[in-house]
Amino acid sequence: MSIVQMQKILSRMRRAIEDYNMIEDGDKIALGLSGGKDSMTLLMGLKMLQSFFNKKFDLVAISVNPGFEEFDISILQKFCDDIDVEYINEQTNIKEIVFDIRKERNPCSLCANLRRGILNSSATREGCNKLALGHNEDDVLETFFLNLFFAGSIGTFAPTGFMDKAGITLIRPLIYTPEKGIKTFVEKNDIPVMAKCCPMDGYSKREDMKNLLLKFEKDFPNIRTNLYGAIKKSELKGWQKPFLQ
Repeated sequence: MSIVQMQKILSRMRRAIEDYNMIEDGDKIALGLSGGKDSMTLLMGLKMLQSFFNKKFDLVAISVNPGFEEFDISILQKFCDDIDVEYINEQTNIKEIVFDIRKERNPCSLCANLRRGILNSSATREGCNKLALGHNEDDVLETFFLNLFFAGSIGTFAPTGFMDKAGITLIRPLIYTPEKGIKTFVEKNDIPVMAKCCPMDGYSKREDMKNLLLKFEKDFPNIRTNLYGAIKKSELKGWQKPFLQ
């Protein structure tokens, strides 16, 4: 285990968790485990945090299996077994609905909504009051650009949010962690990552925003810091730090 890389991940996670009061004593947290680098890193980070964090919480990993043959749950099951985390696989027919029946030309939104609904239902069934997702710092900025260019609005997703229908609070402990830091952590620690199985991977508007951010960073080295600082100082919903007891 690369102690330095793990400490960097945990430091950023803990700062986000404490800034936005993401975890409280007695929480049962469901983690959406997709098998990608972000969710695998988040799972390991939360598992390690359990051992020393001043607030005690339980953890369960839940995968929403879309039905692609390439979605190999054995990788996820072994990883969870190795770090002693309960693993639940929710088998679905999302692939059939989105690609075979509906034949969606822009399937990402429908797929995301279906997966989120199933994940919420599973978390509720398991008695969880929190749902942790692996969105990282890059996702925050890419969503900001998506909203600006395609929705004509200024905003991005919030660090936390209460979902009324599910009765669950959504938390994003990796929002201070850049994607390149997660990639380095995964590579240096040989964390197993599932191969991408969605045919839309690499061809979405989000991927365009990722490439745009990389281009901006070459021309304006401080743009990441400045954009993130502007978001945190703004009146965007959910980004004002709560009063911590």
